[in-house]
Amino acid sequence: MSTIPLPLKGTCRCGRVEIEVSKPPICTAACHCPGCQKMSSSAYSLTAMVPADGFAVTKGETVVGGAHGEQLHHQFCDHCKTWMYTRVVGVDWFVNVRPTMLDDTDWFHPFMETFAKTRLSFAETGAVRSFAEFPAMEELEPLMREYQAWAEAGAASR
Repeated sequence: MSTIPLPLKGTCRCGRVEIEVSKPPICTAACHCPGCQKMSSSAYSLTAMVPADGFAVTKGETVVGGAHGEQLHHQFCDHCKTWMYTRVVGVDWFVNVRPTMLDDTDWFHPFMETFAKTRLSFAETGAVRSFAEFPAMEELEPLMREYQAWAEAGAASR
């Protein structure tokens, strides 16, 4: 993991939707839940939890896709259908950005992995913390503090 070169810019696969991250993530993760496995067509999805005021769609339109749940609003490019980010209703202070949409991913490393109970046997993320499901809401603030210290220590060592 290296220092995050803000602002980070990125696009969907077809380039019609552009995004920008102007604040560092408050945490990073890999999710092994079956929903993320299916939506990403992979063993897990990656996320950078970015403060909402540090994230913007700068070009194009997104549409809700994936599970179409009441709480999770997965945003996809309206043309190529690339999963770009997720907003969680009631947790408006951060956005779950798919870091693979960003042009520079050298800085990214998942700090935690969630839904390890449904991890595919070969899937290794190198995450520092692992949770059988998603951590309880009261665990998030201490985890974010731990992530910040870990991220700063990692950036300082490079």
